[in-house]
Amino acid sequence: MQKILFLINDAPYGTEKAYNALRMAMTIQKEDETAIVRIFLMADAATAAIPGQITPQGYYNIERMIRSVISKGAVVKICGSCAEARGISKLTLIDGTQLSTMKGLIEWTLDSDKVLTF
Repeated sequence: MQKILFLINDAPYGTEKAYNALRMAMTIQKEDETAIVRIFLMADAATAAIPGQITPQGYYNIERMIRSVISKGAVVKICGSCAEARGISKLTLIDGTQLSTMKGLIEWTLDSDKVLTF
């Protein structure tokens, strides 16, 4: 069983880094059901955890992708200080996500077999 940490830094839209990280996480979950997938949203990626995202028909939707990985067992945490800096720490976040700390990220990093940064 591998523990894989995805560290996402970019905003959910504007670049495709969050999209590609989540796409990869979803594929890992499909290919290896024993893999433990962890996702940590930092910097502008913290805004990816805001629910109610409406995207044009045919365009990827980060909220749906986050909900999908969570439904298959992934754990998604958001940098608390990043959320505070963006004024979203008091908002309702996507069900199943949770605010965390740098200490939490360090614990995940030290406990992971692979760390992928987007």
